[in-house]
Amino acid sequence: MSATSLKGKTALVTGSTSGIGLGIARSLAAEGANIVFNGFGDRQEIQALQTAVENEFDVKTAYHNADMSKAAEIEAMMNFASTTFGGVDILVNNAGIQHVANIEDFPVEKWDAIIAINLTSSFHTTRLALPSMKQKNWGRIINLASVHGLVASAQKSAYVAAKHGLVGFTKTTALETADTGITCNAICPGWVLTPLVQKQVDDRAAKEGVDNDTAKKRLLAEKQPSGEFVTPEQLGALAVFFCSEAGNQIRGVAWNMDGGWVAQ
Repeated sequence: MSATSLKGKTALVTGSTSGIGLGIARSLAAEGANIVFNGFGDRQEIQALQTAVENEFDVKTAYHNADMSKAAEIEAMMNFASTTFGGVDILVNNAGIQHVANIEDFPVEKWDAIIAINLTSSFHTTRLALPSMKQKNWGRIINLASVHGLVASAQKSAYVAAKHGLVGFTKTTALETADTGITCNAICPGWVLTPLVQKQVDDRAAKEGVDNDTAKKRLLAEKQPSGEFVTPEQLGALAVFFCSEAGNQIRGVAWNMDGGWVAQ
């Protein structure tokens, strides 16, 4: 077995039917981990995705459609992972939503939804995953925060608050598990071309009357010095590194992969 072989381990990745979550799920499957998918989408498309991952990487997969804003559904999903695979060894808290508005105009229900999905859901999955991880004395908890867990942008108050909260929660989890074989870390991506970001690109293109490529370049130029998007595959490779033996003493970090955004 290689240092990163995850054969026999189970990874649950929230919000993994597309974008970053799918990239990370595929990277973990490539190392032999069974995958519990979660997220929205057409059931047939998700089944096709499961079959593709199973065939490509020779792993088992399952899917649970828990709404990450609802504690009872999260609990049902964690129980499902336990009965299907005997527990969760690698927990990737990735589910997230976004809304952009000035604070005084920010819809209260949007604030509540963003805090629930981007922050509180990670508390629920973590509290439910820890007992079995402690029993095995091995586990990896990876929280997908954001550069917005380290710095702020205007009009993203709820997102920035949730992601800063997630970085803090990561540190506390790491300290509480410091004398065990469980690690907890946060990955803080810059711009990744996910459906969420593509929507911002489309809105910008429409607003400024430019084509999609120009809108992408302008978006990157504002924040990301490399001028390139981070890819889900790059984030997946970092998650695999956290799961390797080399990651045993990486605990409580907020690791930004952001093309130089936070270095400015």
